[in-house]
Amino acid sequence: MATICEERFAVHQDDYVHYDTQRLRDQFLVSGLFTPGNVKLSYTHYDRIIVGGVLPEAEPVPLESIDLLKASYFLERRELGAINIGGAGRVHVDGIDYELGPKEAIYVGRGAKAVRFASNDPKRPAKFYLNSTPAHRTCPTKKVGQADADVVELGALETSNARTIRKLLVSTVIETCQLQMGMTELKPGSVWNTMPAHTHSRRMEVYFYFQLPPEHAVCHFMGPAHETRHLWVKNEEAVVSPPWSMHCGAGTSNYTFIWGMAGENLDYADMDLVSPSQLR
Repeated sequence: MATICEERFAVHQDDYVHYDTQRLRDQFLVSGLFTPGNVKLSYTHYDRIIVGGVLPEAEPVPLESIDLLKASYFLERRELGAINIGGAGRVHVDGIDYELGPKEAIYVGRGAKAVRFASNDPKRPAKFYLNSTPAHRTCPTKKVGQADADVVELGALETSNARTIRKLLVSTVIETCQLQMGMTELKPGSVWNTMPAHTHSRRMEVYFYFQLPPEHAVCHFMGPAHETRHLWVKNEEAVVSPPWSMHCGAGTSNYTFIWGMAGENLDYADMDLVSPSQLR
C-alpha cells in the first residue's frame, strides 16, 4: 500500500492559449486515479483542492498525510468528500464504520484522524473518488445516500441534454466548510452536460467522468468563452477547471460525472451563464 501524490500549479488564462494538446492534458487532465491498494492524489493550486482515488481490495487502505500538507494527519486542516463508484464498501472514521453502496457519498469533517477505506467484497471492490479542501472550521461527518440527495431534473432529449443532478455534499443537504460535491447522470440519448456552459470566479471545479464505455469518450470544453479549447476524456478521468474557465462536455455516449467545487461561495446556483451563441 502506498500514497502517491503529484503537485499541479495554477495556470493564467493568458498563458493557457499557447498550449498544445499535450500541454493542456498535462496541466488539466487527471488520469490513473485507481490502482489496487493505493491512494492516488493530485494536489492542485486551485483553491488547494486535492483530487484522488482509492481502490481497496482485500485489506483496508488508510488515508495518510503527505509531505505537501505539513500536517501530522491528513484532515488536520482539511475536509474530505468521497463518493463510491464501485462495489459496496465502507469508510472507517475515528472508530465508526460508514457503509457506502454504489453512488453513495460521505463527508468527513476537519479533525478526523483515522480514516480508512475498505471493500466489502474484494472481487467486486469499491472505488472511492475523493475531493479534499482546506477547512477553517469543523463540520460533522455524515453519510449521504442517493435518497438523501437534493435531486433536480434538467434538459430535454430534444436538446440532447436530459440529465438528473444529485446534489450530495451541498448546503441544502449537509453542512460543509467550502467543499461541494454532486453527481450528474445523463439519460440514454443525451450527451451534453452543463449546457448552457458557465463560469464562476468565486470558485473552481473538477469534473470526474465515469460509466463511460471503454470505446467511447467525452469531449470536455474549457477556457474563456471567446478562446475555448478541448480535451478528449476517457472513462474514470478528471478535468481540473480553473475559476476563469467555462466548462461543458459532449460524449459519444451517455455517461455520469461527479462535480466537486472549492471556493468562497456555497450557493450552488452561483453561475455566470454563457450561451452557446457566445462560445468561440
